[in-house]
Amino acid sequence: MVDVETDNLLLRQWCVDDFDFYSGYLANEETAQYIGGVVSRDKAWRHLASVIGHWALKGFGPWAVEEKATGELVGCAGLWEPYGWPEVELPYWFVGSAYTNGYASEAARKVREYAHEVLGVSRLVTYIPPENEASRRVVESMGAKLDGTIDLCDFGVHCVYRHADAGNDLNE
Repeated sequence: MVDVETDNLLLRQWCVDDFDFYSGYLANEETAQYIGGVVSRDKAWRHLASVIGHWALKGFGPWAVEEKATGELVGCAGLWEPYGWPEVELPYWFVGSAYTNGYASEAARKVREYAHEVLGVSRLVTYIPPENEASRRVVESMGAKLDGTIDLCDFGVHCVYRHADAGNDLNE
């Protein structure tokens, strides 16, 4: 399990000390609405354990995203492909101002670079609920293209945003 950095962010492994942040995000109706909804603290624990376990099972997973200047956690970004998932996904979620200061785009670009250059994953998608316009703007700013919708497991209808394959621009 490797950590990666951008100019402003450290994408690092989750640890037990991050649980209050993680469970707080999933307990907040406003923030959790786009990632499956509010869950109890015990379910948040199991979810975080699955995120950490994903690394052991797949060799990649979501990172905790920390602002380097303050050491504060601001979100989550990485790669996700649990059992039954249609394709390798580049998911992310952030708190408050992390969206408006560009951290979501900064982290997602680094994840995409890591997927292509380190892991050799050429095809990536991001699944976004249609009503999550902020997240849609992030992937569109990265050049991802809307490629229809999917009824995503137990999460309902999501837009499928397809990122450029490694070495290929979707505009070509």
